[in-house]
Amino acid sequence: MSEPTTHPPAAAALPIVYPLDEFYARAGLVLPKIERLGGEQVPEPYRQLLVHENDMTPTLESFHGAHIHLRILNREQRDDFYFREVVLQLDDSNTPVEFGANKINLALFPAKARQLILEEHLPLGRILKDCGIAHSTIAKAFFSVETDDLIQRALHLAKPSILYGRRANILDPQKRPLSEIVEILPPGRRKGER
Repeated sequence: MSEPTTHPPAAAALPIVYPLDEFYARAGLVLPKIERLGGEQVPEPYRQLLVHENDMTPTLESFHGAHIHLRILNREQRDDFYFREVVLQLDDSNTPVEFGANKINLALFPAKARQLILEEHLPLGRILKDCGIAHSTIAKAFFSVETDDLIQRALHLAKPSILYGRRANILDPQKRPLSEIVEILPPGRRKGER
């Protein structure tokens, strides 16, 4: 039986980048080349930023020495599920420090946290911390990605690059997914490094 050709084949073949694959499919784009990696295969400084069971927001804020806010590229709400494609940027310079997408189950959040999520300014990791929401983060997969025009524009990259990312789930104490996330990082330097 032949493969269907109505959807980009990479989107169906690579669930490790869900929900980013849905944004690509809706835009009529084919996913860039993505290769699944073991955590030990992720090079530094990406390994220290990706290969852990921590929230990405405090990890990136500590690495860069600055707070982070969101820039929304695309969004969609389906009942209680809120999907967004985002860039995380440093507050002081608007430097992009992550490109990604997430699916958030709004029904599992208290009203104040839902309001902050829908205001689309604070990253989810900050909202979880500020609202005192008990949770755990589980890294599900690591990968390398050859950047395409979309990722290069989002991360202000001048030329194609190989970047690294992860797919993670944020779970509530009953192990229900609060969020499913794909996180792709630009070439990383700490604040003050050249």
